Amino acid sequence: MKREVDPKTTNRAIAFELWTKSPMPMVTLVKTFDVTRLLKKSKHHGMKFTMLMCWCIAHAASRIKEFYMLPVEDKLMQYDSMSVNVIVPNAKGGLSFCDIPFDDDFQKFSEAYTRMTTLCAAESRDMTDDSRVIVGTSVLTGTDVDVIVNQWSGRYTNPFLAWARYRKGLFKTTLPVSFQFHHAQMDGAEAVQFLNALQQEINSFRYP
Repeated sequence: MKREVDPKTTNRAIAFELWTKSPMPMVTLVKTFDVTRLLKKSKHHGMKFTMLMCWCIAHAASRIKEFYMLPVEDKLMQYDSMSVNVIVPNAKGGLSFCDIPFDDDFQKFSEAYTRMTTLCAAESRDMTDDSRVIVGTSVLTGTDVDVIVNQWSGRYTNPFLAWARYRKGLFKTTLPVSFQFHHAQMDGAEAVQFLNALQQEINSFRYP
């Protein structure tokens, strides 16, 4: 569910006033992650690497309260649940958007991810849910890149992560990830907290 809150009653009051009318309110940070463990788990259990990344992203974000507040036009909305958006190549040769509900239980998230992305691709339709706060993702596996900076359309204010191909080294595998967020939603301190938490999630991922 979501509800409107008065920004003045939150810790985002000053930021909301400063950044909601900005012509470019988005901030982009880039961090290179060590994904060695996650890649090994992906191959060992036959699970998609992207799906594992999405769960780690949502699990890290779910522990930071600022992720549940999102500026929408001239309002500040408070959410009580979260989804991860993935972009799915569909049967018609286009792309569809699919919002996967986050669950602390990895098995439940994995089942929802597989079921929903398969259906989304087969039926060539978007599966979105605006009752949950969305953490967007985009993956460009055709090459490896250093930085991806998303465009600002003025329509989407949700946080967004993008990455391309991981880089295999002699002893570890790394992955540069860009993280874009609305400055009214969070400051650099919370963004850094999230990025550090994401690396911890990757390092500690266990299955089953």
